[in-house]
Amino acid sequence: MNIAIIGGGAAGFFAAITCAEANPAFRVTIFERGKSVLEKVRVSGGGRCNVTHACFDARELVRNYPRGSRELLGPFMQFGPEQTVAWFEQRGVRLKTESDGRMFPISDDSQTIVDCLTRAAHQAGVRVLTSTRVEKIERESTLPNNRWQIGSEIFDKIMLATGSSTTAWDWLRELGHNIVPPVPSLFTFNTKDTRLRDLAGVSVPIASLRILGTKLSAEGPLLVTHWGLSGPAVLRISAWGARDLHEMGYKFPLEVNFLGEKNPLAIGEMLSQIKLESGKKLVAANTQMNLPTRLWQRLVEAAGVAPECRWADLSKLELQALTGQIATANFQITGKSTFKEEFVTAGGVSLKELNFKTFESRICPNLFLAGEVLDIDAITGGFNFQAAWTGGWLAGRAMSEG
Repeated sequence: MNIAIIGGGAAGFFAAITCAEANPAFRVTIFERGKSVLEKVRVSGGGRCNVTHACFDARELVRNYPRGSRELLGPFMQFGPEQTVAWFEQRGVRLKTESDGRMFPISDDSQTIVDCLTRAAHQAGVRVLTSTRVEKIERESTLPNNRWQIGSEIFDKIMLATGSSTTAWDWLRELGHNIVPPVPSLFTFNTKDTRLRDLAGVSVPIASLRILGTKLSAEGPLLVTHWGLSGPAVLRISAWGARDLHEMGYKFPLEVNFLGEKNPLAIGEMLSQIKLESGKKLVAANTQMNLPTRLWQRLVEAAGVAPECRWADLSKLELQALTGQIATANFQITGKSTFKEEFVTAGGVSLKELNFKTFESRICPNLFLAGEVLDIDAITGGFNFQAAWTGGWLAGRAMSEG
């Protein structure tokens, strides 16, 4: 049996290794158009590789997938984070869990994961062809059992793990698949708001975000960047709002509550109490609410409070304005930026056209699909890689079954 895996990324390597280990008699080949394999693994997590997330309940895990949550429930029950951790540990790579649930190799080096996968593939007898561009895949009607042709070579089964590849999507359209138009997901927000000028690197632990005029909202850590706003809260709302925000041209009003769940009324009451207790102190110099000092000073300035104003002299209107700057600050978003090197898209092969027990196409027998070629994506935190490991493992197991 001759098996072809097109794409030398996480899903492709997992499928190849799983298939070759399960059935050593099979010949498994990975075709990678780049000069090296597993490049996205190498750069992920700031070079540390966020392998997965310590969420071992499949029903909780799927809640982190804006697209694919229903379809992935069964697969995660077969092969989820727990099985991923065990898979790497069996091959000599231990993972550690950080406070937010993200899991990394204890080496804090993505090369550890790359080496583990390439070593496992070599030991399993997988043939890895780099700098090898597949020009097209052909389903040969003259060949028995729906076999495939790539160049001059015939394959019994093939798998596309090509990521967000327009070429692969074109092949799949020709084969009868429907492609959900891809749009960016997991991106940061650009704004030129003067309140954030020179505050790059400043963060708040919990903020609540709401895109006005929509139902989109999110909560989590918020980070100020040179271009605007980032952090888990922004990435979460960008993932769930990927299509809506694309339609808006990435221009929209964003409301930020810098204190997360605390509502404006409660924040106003807190500020009134501070006014009573800290009357002689300067408002701008007396940072409150555990906000970063520089951010506090910008919000005080934006509320129209003079630098020399003391708490006791704060007017009712100024108090209301300061409450608004903390609880309902409005920022006009003017565009987006890619989140580090980790580009993720929403879109791909329609999920109705895949058998999620095997990750085999319902349209073309002996064609398997996994990873970002599918209309599946997740928020940041190791969830996208977990979908790749799961899809690769299930596809590899199914391909090994003759």
